[in-house]
Amino acid sequence: MEIDQRLYEEFRDIGRDIFVSGLTSSHGGNMSVRVGDKIIIKRRGAQLGRLKPSDLVVTSLYGKDSGITRASTELIVHRAIYLKTSALAIIHAHPRTAITLSLSRDEIIPIDNEGSYLLRKVPVVSVELASGTQQMAQVVSEALREYKIIVQRGHGSFSIGQTLEEAYHWLSTLEEASDIILEHKLLNEPFIEYRRHSEDYERW
Repeated sequence: MEIDQRLYEEFRDIGRDIFVSGLTSSHGGNMSVRVGDKIIIKRRGAQLGRLKPSDLVVTSLYGKDSGITRASTELIVHRAIYLKTSALAIIHAHPRTAITLSLSRDEIIPIDNEGSYLLRKVPVVSVELASGTQQMAQVVSEALREYKIIVQRGHGSFSIGQTLEEAYHWLSTLEEASDIILEHKLLNEPFIEYRRHSEDYERW
């Protein structure tokens, strides 16, 4: 399967934006899109901020093929997400503030206006055996049936969308909301509620 130039450019540009924004380390994170019964995913060990056409791997959604050996180690997670959700694009990144909050919370509930409107709340899931395991695939994919972005405790976020741009939108919104939560906590001043029905976010 030949990868469309425009699709490669979307991988390249969003990968660069994720790295430059500090949402993952040089070789951390991965991205993929679903095209029919195929997955196009970042190559194992490729730099997210400097993706070349050869850094994208085409592999099957279902079974083993030659692409598996070069694909991201978290291909198993991407496959499970595509099989359980309507997603056509997935981004996994390591947003540092969201990860920090995940170490002491079971959910991240934004307190800023945009984060509240777009995300409402983001669940934190725990996985004992992380980084490309069957357990991780099961837990993450199940959580994404109800949410468009989740955080795996201590590891990072997984966001889904119909395009990579949409998945990136949820990722950047989560990290901005997490930064605001942290900075308000550091400010140590009372929170003045300004949102109607804010208590509903916890029941989302």
